[in-house]
Parts: sequence; C-alpha cells; structure tokens
Amino acid sequence: MTDPLLFMLAVLTLLGTPGPTNTLLATSGAVVGIRKSLVLLAGELSGYLVAIAAIRVVLGPIFAAYPPIGSTLKIAVAIYLGWIAVKLWLRGARVAAPASAATLPDIFVTTLLNPKALIFALTIIPAAHPQLIWFFLAYAVSVVGVGFCWILIGRTIGATAGERHAGLVPRIASVALAGFAGLIFASAFG
Repeated sequence: MTDPLLFMLAVLTLLGTPGPTNTLLATSGAVVGIRKSLVLLAGELSGYLVAIAAIRVVLGPIFAAYPPIGSTLKIAVAIYLGWIAVKLWLRGARVAAPASAATLPDIFVTTLLNPKALIFALTIIPAAHPQLIWFFLAYAVSVVGVGFCWILIGRTIGATAGERHAGLVPRIASVALAGFAGLIFASAFG
C-alpha cells in the first residue's frame, strides 16, 4: 500500500480495532492509570516491530510453503491469550492492591503474537518503496498514538466504574481476551 492517505487509514483502522493488545492497554489504564501505563507503549511498539521484521524475513515464506505451521502458531497464540485471560481474571480478585494490570513483557509478547502484525507485515506496509523509512516512522507514531488512546479509554472506564467496581474491569477484559483466544483457535481449523 503505497498511497500515504490509504496507508494511514488502514494503519489507524487496524490499530484502533479492539484486540488483545488494546484490551490489555485499556485494562492497565483503568486499573493503574495513565502515567503507570505509558511504559507499556514501548512494549507494544517493540512487539509490533519485531513481529513485522520476523514475518517479512522468516515466517512469511515459511507460512507460504508450509501452511500447517501457520495453524500451529495460531493454536499457540490462542493458548497464550487464554493464559493471559486467566491472569487477568485472577487479577480482578486482587484489585485492592493494583500493582499492574499488564506488565511490559505481557504487552510485548501479546503484541508479538497479535495477528494484526501479520496484516501489517504482508499487506499494509509496502514491501519495497523508496520512502519505506517514512512509512515505518508513520506506523510507529500511529502505534504509540492509538495505544495511548486505548489507555485513555481504559482510564475513563476505570474512573466511571469507580473503586467499588474496579475488580470488574480486569474480569471483563479477561472475558474479551478469552473470546479473542477462541476466535484465533477456531481460525486455526477453518
């Protein structure tokens, strides 16, 4: 996708779509606030960049040659998201001491395994373009900007829920992540 306007629309649309990483960012914003959640944006950006590089250099050609490997990876991603969902559910029971709703490694690995990275790597970010560095820079700024918006959304939800219902936010996010895990698991067989 080499048209800058279409590129930005595609990037912002895909990044803004609810998914595992956005769920964790919003949950963190709700539970620990904006300031403590900002560090998670570094995990999101690095997770996407590592995933895109790996997909372009190694995994894309392997997936094309051996489709069952892609299905196996989807199953592994679904299991990982299920594990994070369980952690968030249990976190909801201990919300009185909000150390963190999501850690930097949680965000990094979730983003690294996020199916959106595959779409960015193989469809949206141009494979070869004289101005490729500018596409990556625009992409990086968009990741941070949209991630910050998800943290703000989470903070708004957390403030609206209040202290009395604070334990519900991680549990609702847990159910959402379990749903994403189920969808990804099902896609491995269909």
